[in-house]
Amino acid sequence: MLTATLYYNSIIKNYPKTLASTASEPTVVQATKYYLANIGNVKSVNDLLNNDKLYTYVMTAFGLRDMMNAKGLIRQVLEGGVSSSKSLANTLNDPRYKALATAFNFAANGAAATQATSAQQGAVNNYVEQTLESDVGKQNQGVQMALYFQRMAPSITSAYSILADKQLLSVVQTALGLSPLMSTEPIDTQAALISKQFKISDLQNPAKLQKFIERFTATYDAQNGSTQPTSPTLSLFTGNSPGISSNLLLQLANLKLGGS
Repeated sequence: MLTATLYYNSIIKNYPKTLASTASEPTVVQATKYYLANIGNVKSVNDLLNNDKLYTYVMTAFGLRDMMNAKGLIRQVLEGGVSSSKSLANTLNDPRYKALATAFNFAANGAAATQATSAQQGAVNNYVEQTLESDVGKQNQGVQMALYFQRMAPSITSAYSILADKQLLSVVQTALGLSPLMSTEPIDTQAALISKQFKISDLQNPAKLQKFIERFTATYDAQNGSTQPTSPTLSLFTGNSPGISSNLLLQLANLKLGGS
């Protein structure tokens, strides 16, 4: 049985190859071909919101599919841009909104916003990563969460960024052994609790970030057991790996951040 820890590490080891395989999936190729052929014709926020295919692609690329129906909110995010500290994208703690408004900066670039690399190939790269994470999640949710956390870590600036994103919060709660019931506490109390457990700035350090993710996957394995991925495409990158004993998983899970 392949644990989340081994599965995650095998994907990261072959990450460029895994992404290339995901990008070549027929449904991804078709969606991306349409996107690149048409996104340049979008000259305004209205144009984007009114084209269902493009809007779905963009929302998927920035991890906001769960907010597809909140077009009023998305309109405000895009129209406000990111230049002002008071813009909606900057005041929302969820880093996904700022990433979206930065990539599609209609406020600063107007009709030329979709010509930017961030709105073209940048969005495509995000879409492929999101698709990979979704595919992985069908086999092992813990690995999907780990990949998502790794991708979002550079944009995490405070405990509030974590609290604003359910997946980020779930990873942190699992890794640090925090009860989900903490969500019943005032938001400032939750933020203080997270900040006390580890330095948010450590997530900007690749080595410390990797250690944190390994702590998460080890704890996830200890709590949920292990699962073997069955997707033929994903299995190409995992190979045959020996299992990890439950004792070792528990030892890894109990390691203190920064410890040996």
